[in-house]
This record gives sequence, structure tokens and C-alpha cells, in this order.
Amino acid sequence: MRWAGQTLDAADDGALPGLERSGLVRSVQTPEFEGITFHEVLCKSALNEVPGESQVPFSWTVNPMRGCSHACRYCFARPTHEYLDLDSGNDFDSQIVVKTNVAAVLRKELARRSWKREPVALGTNTDPYQRAEGRYRLMPGIIRALTESGTPFSILTKGTLLRRDLPLLTLAAQKVDIHVSISLAIHDADLQKQLEPGTPSPRARLDLIRAVRDAGLDCGVLVAPVIPFLTDGAKQLDGLIAALAEAGATTVTALPMHLRSSTKDWYMSWLVKEHPALVRRYRQLYGHGAYVTADYKQWLKARIDPLLDTYGFAAEQTRSLPANEPAEPRELATSGPALTLF
Repeated sequence: MRWAGQTLDAADDGALPGLERSGLVRSVQTPEFEGITFHEVLCKSALNEVPGESQVPFSWTVNPMRGCSHACRYCFARPTHEYLDLDSGNDFDSQIVVKTNVAAVLRKELARRSWKREPVALGTNTDPYQRAEGRYRLMPGIIRALTESGTPFSILTKGTLLRRDLPLLTLAAQKVDIHVSISLAIHDADLQKQLEPGTPSPRARLDLIRAVRDAGLDCGVLVAPVIPFLTDGAKQLDGLIAALAEAGATTVTALPMHLRSSTKDWYMSWLVKEHPALVRRYRQLYGHGAYVTADYKQWLKARIDPLLDTYGFAAEQTRSLPANEPAEPRELATSGPALTLF
């Protein structure tokens, strides 16, 4: 890989590399994370600026890691691993780049006079509460840095590790505007294990929504991606949205799946194996692009809007199409495909 020459061949002693050792990368494997390699890096910047033309409600992002052990087959961020000379399939799931000094770097950037305290989004690339967060504990430092600087922020996650930081987030909400959102698009546990094998179960995420609400925080839910012909059935969507309402979700946003670049190949390889009868329909639905047809978007919106009304969610909370121009943090502007919110 591009930074292999910086690797330190040393036994894992559980310690993180010192912040003063700029440029050092250490690759670590531990019994607790079988099959996963952590590449510990010292980042030069933490804040990533989103281009002004991007249709997303934030201007800055922070991504503590690259790669994600959630291993979602449809993850849009998979192609970003190719810039590191890693593949967007198994490597994305098992070769996790961890920015061990991200909180310290972020604190310095937020202290600059030029910082205008614009909203910062976490969870727009890979999940900040994936399992690695349990080892590295990067998020408490990030939350404190944002809060103490007076910077509003949002968190989007599938990870139940968020529950650990609820007391900290509750305190933060007294000082800055924060938004917590949980991603839950697959209600069927068997299908979830196939498509999102490294994520907490649907039941665990519903319990997380309840915990967020019990902590006194609003909790939005992202039903994304809605997967054509697998999770877009009337009974499936009704069951999921009913469960979200019962758990106390405050808003629901639903979006159809899009398949960019090598993510499309990775997802389709799974579909060919598990649901070969759907391959032809997918080729018709997606054609040569990343997005579903306009007809499907309208059909899905017409199916979901009445369900949102039924369960007390305003229909305007659902969008039928992600931004045409995906958000591309400037950190990756020359390093691979553009990023989107989801």
C-alpha cells in the first residue's frame, strides 16, 4: 500500500504511537478483533471541508477512521480504500485505518481564529462507532473538543457503542446544538446478517433509539438504503416504521440505495450468489449508473409517505433522492470517488 514504508514492525503492546512521532504508522492485530488489522496513523488534519455546491446540511466533517468492520455490502465509501492500494471489498471490511491523534488535531483546528463554528458532521464516511471505537475511544475526545469550542455537530451511526457516550452527549447538548441519528434500514434480522454482518442487530438499534430518547435527546432515524426488491415491500416498510415509532424516533428519512463505482460490483457479486433472479431487474433499475430510475424514486416515495403519516412522522421528512452531487470532503478531493452523506 502507499504508506507501507512507514509501517513499524513491532509487537503489539497495547500502546498507541506517541503524537510526537509524526508520520508513523503501526499495524496491529489483536485476538479481540479476529481477522481485522488496525493501521494506526497520525493525521495532519481532522476537519474536512465539504464543497459549497454539495446539497448537504453541513460544511465540515470529521472521520476518525477509514474502512469499516460493519461490512455493509452496499456501503458507498468502499472505493475510498482503493487510494490506499487496498481493495474496496474484503480489505475495506478488515483493514481499518485509525487516526489515533484525531481529537488532539481537531482541538487545535477548532482553536484557530478563522474557525467560524459551522456545523460538523460525524458518520458521513465510515461509522465512528464501529467496533474499533471500543478499543481506541476516539469519540469522547472529539465530542469534548467540539463542545468546548462551541461547535454544533451531528452524529450518524449504526453502532450501539454510542450508548457509552450518552452522558457526555447529554452534557454537550446543554452547550451546543447536537443531532443524533441512528441508521436502521433492515428490519429483518436474517437479511441484516447477510448484508450488514458486522452491525448490531435491528433489535439492538431499536433499543439504542430508546436509550437516546431516555437520555433526553432527540433521535432521528435514517432508513437508508431502502434496497430494491428486498426491503421495499409494503409489509416490510410498515413493520420497520411502526417499530421506529414505538421506539420513540423523532424523525425518519428514507432514501433508495445507490451503488457507486466498485461498490456496485461488490454488491452485485452478492446478489448474483444469493438472489440471481433479481439480477436482470437490477440491471434495468440502475442501468449504467449509480442511481435508481426516476420512476422507482417516485414509486418509493408514494409508498413511504402514507406510512410516515400513519405513524406520526411528517411526510416532508422523507426525501426520495440523495443529493445529485455527493458531498466530497476536501481531504479526499484528489484521492478517489466523491462521498455522499450516506
